[in-house]
Amino acid sequence: MKLSNKTKVLEQGEMTFAERIYLPAIVGGMGTTLKHFFSKKVTIRYPEQKRYLGPVFRGHHILKRDEEGAERCTACGLCAVACPAEAISMVADERKKGEEHLYREEKYASVYEINMLRCIFCGLCEEACPKQAIYLQHDKMVPVFEDRSEVIFGKDKLVEKMDNRYLREGWK
Repeated sequence: MKLSNKTKVLEQGEMTFAERIYLPAIVGGMGTTLKHFFSKKVTIRYPEQKRYLGPVFRGHHILKRDEEGAERCTACGLCAVACPAEAISMVADERKKGEEHLYREEKYASVYEINMLRCIFCGLCEEACPKQAIYLQHDKMVPVFEDRSEVIFGKDKLVEKMDNRYLREGWK
């Protein structure tokens, strides 16, 4: 029983002697092998050589400081709300007297943690931050974990050091 009138009958012709001994296929495969054997190698010698990751690469998270060294994060929680993987958690606290040089606003994040096993590096936390406090670096990858206790990045791993400021071209 035919389902439609669009039936196509295929007829396979007789194979030639060269096709039966696979000679053209062997010669074509050897040609491809020789072409790749004499071409320039695309392999890099990691970790001695680092590949340029590009300006849109989303890598290691960083909590920025302002020019005076105060933390920009005000613990508003917008980054945690925007995170689809729910990888960001924070605890807000109020600034005490004498800590004006450490934090920009009256409220700051006393605990700021990112679970790197849950993070999908989408960059939504970076877009949601009104104070431009969190960035995903375009030139640094997240280090390899050897133990489950190393996957939660706290402020000790996230806050930028003033002697090693993170700047991207085009920033002010």
